[in-house]
Amino acid sequence: MELSFCKIRCCSFLNIFAFCLVLLFLLPNAKAESHSEQKSAPLDIGGMIIDHVVNSYEWHIATIGEKHISISLPVILIDKEGLHVFSSGRFHHGHEAYNGYAICQEEGMSKGKIVKVNEAGLIDTNASFVDISITKNVFSLLFGIVLLLILFISVARGYAKRGVGVPKGMARLVEPVILFVRDDIARSAIGEKHQRYLPFLLTLFFFILFNNLLGLIPFFPGGANLTGNISVTLVLALFTFIITNVSGNKTYWKDIVNTPGVPWWLKFPLPLMPLVEIIGLFTKPVVLMIRLFANITAGHIICLGFISLIFIFGNMVPVLGYGLSPVSVVFYIFMSLLELLVAFIQAFVFTLLSAIYIGMAIAEHHQEEHKPEHAVNEVK
Repeated sequence: MELSFCKIRCCSFLNIFAFCLVLLFLLPNAKAESHSEQKSAPLDIGGMIIDHVVNSYEWHIATIGEKHISISLPVILIDKEGLHVFSSGRFHHGHEAYNGYAICQEEGMSKGKIVKVNEAGLIDTNASFVDISITKNVFSLLFGIVLLLILFISVARGYAKRGVGVPKGMARLVEPVILFVRDDIARSAIGEKHQRYLPFLLTLFFFILFNNLLGLIPFFPGGANLTGNISVTLVLALFTFIITNVSGNKTYWKDIVNTPGVPWWLKFPLPLMPLVEIIGLFTKPVVLMIRLFANITAGHIICLGFISLIFIFGNMVPVLGYGLSPVSVVFYIFMSLLELLVAFIQAFVFTLLSAIYIGMAIAEHHQEEHKPEHAVNEVK
């Protein structure tokens, strides 16, 4: 046992050391310049980080010298002239227009998005079209869905052949997680009717978890910031909002209009508490949306920031870059492990809060005093 542990520690040390060497060799071979020589252009670290965390029409792999290695994704546009389908490589990394369209490079809300341009290359603000292109996040979304389908279809076929019994293969990994979501999330927060909402909660948990983990993989087809995209977290929160309010019983809506245990002067003549409760209906999904988006995006930015320190200091003084690289790599590894933990925690928290909201919506008076309140205290 001790020998195996020593081997694991040795392999980990060698992997870290190899990673440090790769980073050192990738450092710019900066030379001391005289005062008469022109200084090199400053590194655009902020732009590099933003390009990583935002969506794009191509999947950038690496840059070697002046050559960009990337995977061009299909562009699908619909306008009054019909359907337009072509490769994003036609834009030449956003530097050229094609078929009357271009990727906007100007600062603003449209930066990085496809816009209609005229013959002079200016943006046509009056043009209208629908963009349903397969972007980086869309490709990652489809890839994650395929992985989930392959995993759970294979597990389901295994149970169909063997029946209920000792799990084998991937079922050994999946079954404990399913039981955890059922017993510790759905049943504890919703109660007796948890089976009705279990498929939705399981879908939420595994979808968020898989895409969080895919975002931690630094090479294709991983690395996309899907769960750090606010549009994705908005849709997930919207599903929870719709299911919660559609499932709400009479007690749920009655308590919103006439909140129990609140003095009458907070309800009449100015309906202060009903107004607060109605606002709360919308703030709950907003909290879900922002929490997942902020935590995942912040983790990516911090990790990239630690690695960028090597090149920032190396661009100023090469020796300083070499000296700082081990420290930056150690902090990067620490943050990567922390992000791995956050990937599980955020999937758990999003699913648990969704279950709590549903449980509060369908609970009767005697249930409201126990199960949802107990679940909220667990989150705190």
